Amino acid sequence: MKHFRLLSIGLLLLTLASCRKLIEIEETDFIGGDVALKTVNNNEQGIIGAYAAMNTEMGILLNSVMSDEVKVGEFYNSATVHEWQFASTDVTIRDNFTAISLYYRIIDRANRVLQALPTAEALRAGDEALRAKLRGEALFLRAFCHFELARYYAGNYDAAGLAMAYMEVPSIKPVARITMGPYYEKMKADMAEAKTLLPDNLTDIYRANKLAVSGLQARVALYMRNWQDAITYSTEYINAIPLASRADFPGIWTDANKAEVAFKLSRTPSIGGRIGSLYDATSASASAIGTVTWSPSDELYNAYDKTNDIRFTTYIKDEPLLSAAGRVSRLVNKYAGTAYGTPGENVADAKVFRTGEMILIRAEAKAENGDLAGAAADYNALRNARITGNTAVTFASKDEAINAIIAERFIELPFEGHRLWDLKRRGLPITRLAADAPNANATTLPANNFRFLLPIPQTALDANPLTVQNPGYER
Repeated sequence: MKHFRLLSIGLLLLTLASCRKLIEIEETDFIGGDVALKTVNNNEQGIIGAYAAMNTEMGILLNSVMSDEVKVGEFYNSATVHEWQFASTDVTIRDNFTAISLYYRIIDRANRVLQALPTAEALRAGDEALRAKLRGEALFLRAFCHFELARYYAGNYDAAGLAMAYMEVPSIKPVARITMGPYYEKMKADMAEAKTLLPDNLTDIYRANKLAVSGLQARVALYMRNWQDAITYSTEYINAIPLASRADFPGIWTDANKAEVAFKLSRTPSIGGRIGSLYDATSASASAIGTVTWSPSDELYNAYDKTNDIRFTTYIKDEPLLSAAGRVSRLVNKYAGTAYGTPGENVADAKVFRTGEMILIRAEAKAENGDLAGAAADYNALRNARITGNTAVTFASKDEAINAIIAERFIELPFEGHRLWDLKRRGLPITRLAADAPNANATTLPANNFRFLLPIPQTALDANPLTVQNPGYER
């Protein structure tokens, strides 16, 4: 028995020693940040990985489905979101509109680059200049993603109101939400530094540049109701990139040109997805057009001067092949891509910033600042560029100007991810025509209703016990 015990102890010690040796073996299938981001060139690949994860499509679809831009087509999905009946456990919210996992993933990639860049090895000529540029790109991406998170989950700007967690270092530890005052100041600091580091040219608009930062600064200032900053930054953008001519405007959306655009996300048939498929399925052929999921609302369709406004035929199509077959025939044409049944159908780049938005940001800020003549000048300049024979207007009051500008944003920026958040930040209700609503209960979402903020998904609450749920969704 004594010999047996000694043998057992020996085997145990041998096993422990073997386990210790196994633990000490260096992994060969894991690359840590100290290796993966060791050189400046490695860090550029890290930034490209952050760009690759960028997704504006989720915001585009959410803004369309929750607002008055679309009506149900031939296949009704996202019913709980379209009818404002979602909760924190809603499957559609969890699977299709969870900005937390998307944007914090990109933020984490940017933060890892920011952490590694100072000591990354410069092995090639030009690496020092590239190091500065990569820092600028990482700061821009971090600010952009934090702003998107605020649009989804935070209320209208209030320094004491609750924002989200602002992540400045890579971490998997639970982090609490902070108030909007410090949250937006961190965002502004990131944008300001990024602007000093990024190139002042538009040779590659698939990566951040100074004007992309100006566009983001103008947009953030608009949401903060910092009217003078909104004027300053939108003017920087407008002075550099004028409004497209009527001849060039349709080419923005087919990617035939890059008029008005300072920053966009590349989309190909194989990479990035098909934005047009948010609204209708890809087709088998010209005679087998895909199912129409969402059709432009009657309210939007009827808001255009159909004869003279270049935006109408650029954004919306009434397809005779569908009407002849007795199907829903009004289509979102903005991201149609190439012909039915071809590889490029529904494929178009995602335009993130463009001059049309900047003109309307400046017009709104001028109106809020009491410059009604300046607001009218911008409003008329945009409509003159879009509408043949446009009649210029003057504004007699701030309210008249704001109402006209918000109505113009409705027809200038549909299907670009703005409408829901425009109504939210202006304290306006979502109102649908009876013809656009699936039922009587889905005609109006009252102004300032709690559902203008999405719920923190239950999966995110479970993963981060420090996260506070938005009002109205507490269980």
